[in-house]
Amino acid sequence: MNFPENLRYTKDHEWIRIEGDTAVIGITDFAQQELGDIVYIEIETVGQSLEAETVFGTVEAVKTVSDLYLPVAGTISEVNPALIASPELVNSDPYGQGWMVKIKPGNPADIGQLMDAASYQSTVG
Repeated sequence: MNFPENLRYTKDHEWIRIEGDTAVIGITDFAQQELGDIVYIEIETVGQSLEAETVFGTVEAVKTVSDLYLPVAGTISEVNPALIASPELVNSDPYGQGWMVKIKPGNPADIGQLMDAASYQSTVG
């Protein structure tokens, strides 16, 4: 399994990456493997300011639906448009083309409180 060192992770299996004053969020390789074939992603929170650990959308796989949780407080600025036509990108490239949302973090320092790659890897085994 892949755990990129440049990301931070949550106990709910989301990852976050800082790009300037924006943060990119998706689900981990572990999460997409556990879900199986992803067939639909619903995110209708663009423009909304949400608290950390708030549901910002859902991901639907062949046999289950799972909530997506925001790792840190912030305002959702963009949803990955490629996921509308190709939700399977989350399975094939969870840390690249399969990203889910971009946010403006309320307090960027909060990202440092999340798990690093080694901590996350020990959490999922």
